[in-house]
Amino acid sequence: MNVRPLADRILVRRIEEQETVRGGIIIPDTAKEKPQEGEIVAVGPGRMTEDGKRIAMEVKKGDRVLIGKYSGTDVKIDGTEYTILREDDVLGVLAGKK
Repeated sequence: MNVRPLADRILVRRIEEQETVRGGIIIPDTAKEKPQEGEIVAVGPGRMTEDGKRIAMEVKKGDRVLIGKYSGTDVKIDGTEYTILREDDVLGVLAGKK
């Protein structure tokens, strides 16, 4: 995959949560919500300030992050679904999870 996000954008692969079914009820895929946890696949170089200085990204490739359900733009690359969003749309970085 040769995708390089621009400016302060990141490419995230959403991670499906493990489904635990109680009482034998199975939820169809169409009724499931989008996962809010993802892994960063690629990051841009950071955004530029008005005076031409680049602000470094706080997240890096491989970080596990929390993102909003409907934030970013969904894209399909090589048969895999990803979300492209700005670094500001990241709600938090999950520490110690691999």
